[in-house]
Amino acid sequence: MTPPPPVHASTVAVRRRGEWLAVAVLGPSGAGKSDLALRLMGRGWRLISDDYTLMWASGGAVYATAPDRIAGRIEARGVGIVSAATRPIARVALAVTLVPEAVDRLPEPQFRRFAGVEVPLLALDPRPASAVEMVAAALERV
Repeated sequence: MTPPPPVHASTVAVRRRGEWLAVAVLGPSGAGKSDLALRLMGRGWRLISDDYTLMWASGGAVYATAPDRIAGRIEARGVGIVSAATRPIARVALAVTLVPEAVDRLPEPQFRRFAGVEVPLLALDPRPASAVEMVAAALERV
């Protein structure tokens, strides 16, 4: 059986409720995936993977890890590739899709399917300074 292709996402994790929970940040190249991941890491989160993430389902949950060739590194635009504190694996509890405009104030719940499992999805404009707090608040609600 061929493993699934990597997901185009930067993934970071934080310890909550006794386990490491991951957030997959989705968006096209240049949308700000790595930038948002770096800002979360500045608040104590750990890098799982930058730009491409391996995901699989087990026991009704989705898990994430980095491809070997990029593990432990993240692109800091304008600086280059830098080493980062990592978490080798975590359960994906939330997906964030980056959008270039303001989002609805009270949107309907959305989901994204990874490896056959639905994960809550947050649409987010990553440019405001509050983007980091929005991700943390959304994670607390799942």
